[in-house]
Amino acid sequence: MMELIWLIPLIPLLGFIINGLGQYNFSKFVIGLIGCGTVLCSFLLSCSLFGQVLNARNAGEDAATVYHLFDWLTVGDFNLKFSFLLDPLSSIMLLIVTGIGFLIHLYSYCYMHSDESFGRFFAYLNLFIFFMLLLVLGSNYLIMFIGWEGVGLCSYLLIGFWYKNSSYASAAKKAFVMNRIGDLGFLIAVFAIIATFGTVEYAEVFSKASEFPLGDATLLLITLLLFIAATGKSAQIPLFTWLPDAMAGPTPVSALIHAATMVTAGIYMIIRSNILFTLSPLTLQIIAVIGVATALVAAFIAVTQNDIKKVLAYSTVSQLGYMFLGLGVGAYTAAFFHVLTHAFFKALLFLGAGSVIHGMHHEQDMRKMGGLKKYMPITYATMLIGTIAIAGIPPFSGFFSKDEILAFSFESNPILWGLGFVGAIFTAYYMFRMLFLTFFGKFRGTEEQAHHLHESPVQMTLPLIVLAVLSVVGGVINLPSALGGGHWLANFLSPIFTYTNARLPEVHLEHSTEYILMAVSALAAIIMAVVAYQKYVKKSDVPQEDGMEQGALYNLSYNKLYFDELYNALFVKPLNSLSKILYKIVDKGTIDGIVNGVADLINASGRGIRQLQSGYVGFYIIMMVLGAAAILLYGLLNI
Repeated sequence: MMELIWLIPLIPLLGFIINGLGQYNFSKFVIGLIGCGTVLCSFLLSCSLFGQVLNARNAGEDAATVYHLFDWLTVGDFNLKFSFLLDPLSSIMLLIVTGIGFLIHLYSYCYMHSDESFGRFFAYLNLFIFFMLLLVLGSNYLIMFIGWEGVGLCSYLLIGFWYKNSSYASAAKKAFVMNRIGDLGFLIAVFAIIATFGTVEYAEVFSKASEFPLGDATLLLITLLLFIAATGKSAQIPLFTWLPDAMAGPTPVSALIHAATMVTAGIYMIIRSNILFTLSPLTLQIIAVIGVATALVAAFIAVTQNDIKKVLAYSTVSQLGYMFLGLGVGAYTAAFFHVLTHAFFKALLFLGAGSVIHGMHHEQDMRKMGGLKKYMPITYATMLIGTIAIAGIPPFSGFFSKDEILAFSFESNPILWGLGFVGAIFTAYYMFRMLFLTFFGKFRGTEEQAHHLHESPVQMTLPLIVLAVLSVVGGVINLPSALGGGHWLANFLSPIFTYTNARLPEVHLEHSTEYILMAVSALAAIIMAVVAYQKYVKKSDVPQEDGMEQGALYNLSYNKLYFDELYNALFVKPLNSLSKILYKIVDKGTIDGIVNGVADLINASGRGIRQLQSGYVGFYIIMMVLGAAAILLYGLLNI
């Protein structure tokens, strides 16, 4: 089966080409069949390869296999190979990308069925899956970079899918520009890796890096550049404001790109490069601080948002902050564990929100919802499961992954644990606030909306049910020993951290400490759920309309801590002003002036010379006489 690994990214690429070329000729059924079928084929192949890796790990082998396709570039001693790497980490990522990708494609068939650009949408989705698979499968940093840039391009295309709306087009442009800032860091890091190690192949880079001393300045530079790249792609402070605006895209896009795949690319890259970061403790400290700060800031903003997709967007930013907190304290497996569980429950929540929006006839304001659980029971039940999971209430998946990150944070620095714990409290509150405002109380929409309220069709509810099941049972894959588990995920991924484990001491918390931390975290989440229930169900409190007078903290949260206004003042407006100056003085005044001046000179010269060809015989005779006289005079002067 290893020889068929190249088919996994190729099949979705073929889907993109076929749907892209035939979008105006094929029926929607054929487009949906091609779009969904190609991703399903990749998923089945991924399952087969995962089984191969699993068997190798059960036999005690590291199970890492490189499949060489061709030599891409050779310059002197530098040889760049186009090859794929299959190991425990990439095999699980294949399942996430293709498995959840297929569910979202299936959901999209119904959700986008009435859209006039149905074929273009599925073509973009297939292209995104192709680039994401390339990012995951590449055996070196340059192939990862191609996938990295590709998913950024697809994100731009999908966020601005309804580009005729200028605000949606602006949101896509914002995402593209902010991602380019991070991508520049990645590109410079690749150059630094080539200069330092003479290769970009993971195996060679990590082997050579493991011999470097702790705190090496070169590794510090490389890891800081890679972290800058991760902050852009995975929406961390200061490059996080693009992700909430990216909700301008269709809801399936939010589920695919901003929950399960693209935004986790930064975490994947750091986990893949774990030995580089392990040998750069200063970078890890920065990652932990940025991660916990992002988790807190995004959670604080989410508390007052009224757009159901915006709540989930800031929730995604906050959960990504927890993943970075895990990376920063050296808990690579715990961070990846949260990537897995987050893919389940956040994709579920986004698709559930899409089901609500579909039933509400494109309404996203939770203040105009309420009482939907009796009209949409499947959507309500699945979103309840997703909410419990993300809030960290046992025994659902989010509890185990978030608790593991907090446990490692407590061992590393109790202050980090305290800040992470505060963020977890916020998470439970704003998620149950969203659930209660949407599904409980009286319906607050229009009569027309009430007349059309209905449960979504099976193509939309089936993915919700599958993701809900995964959100319930997903935690068992890395159950801690304190709860009778065997840390299966940690054991499965252990070959990825061979060099790191040799340099980092193992962290072992007392079971009694773990029990206390678990109990405190779970109890706090339950208390916040009760608080939200009392406020939004018992008291039927509904957020006030925009423009009403509110407190300072509320305004600070509702206006997103004024990050966009700050960035506009510090960067956007000065750059726009500089651009206008450069346009008027350099571009229009100097460059255009020179070009237009040369053109005017030539035109004027042409008009003057044209007079010599007047067509009058008398003028020609006079010019002939003058010419003869000039020749005679020249001859006399040179005697």
